[in-house]
Amino acid sequence: MRHFELALRGYRLTTAEILYHMPDHPAVLQSFIWQEFDLAPKFPVLNGFLRFWETHIEGRLHSVRVAARGLISDVELKLAAGEFTLN
Repeated sequence: MRHFELALRGYRLTTAEILYHMPDHPAVLQSFIWQEFDLAPKFPVLNGFLRFWETHIEGRLHSVRVAARGLISDVELKLAAGEFTLN
C-alpha cells in the first residue's frame, strides 16, 4: 500500500544507471542500477543518494542516466460510461 500512496502524491518509479570509475582501475567504468520512488523533475531522493555516494564511496562518478515513469497516469484512468452488475 505504501507505493500506491506515494504514486498518488506524485512520486514516480525512478531508475538511474550510474557509471563510475573503479577505484583500483580509474580507466575502467562500472555500471550500477539504482531504483526508488522519487519526485520528478528535481529527484530529491536520487540527489541525496548521489551526495552519499560522493562522500562515502571511493568510485568517482562518471555519469548518471535517469528514467522515471508514473505508476498511475491519466492514460490509465478512464471514466466509465456505464455500470454493469454481475450475478
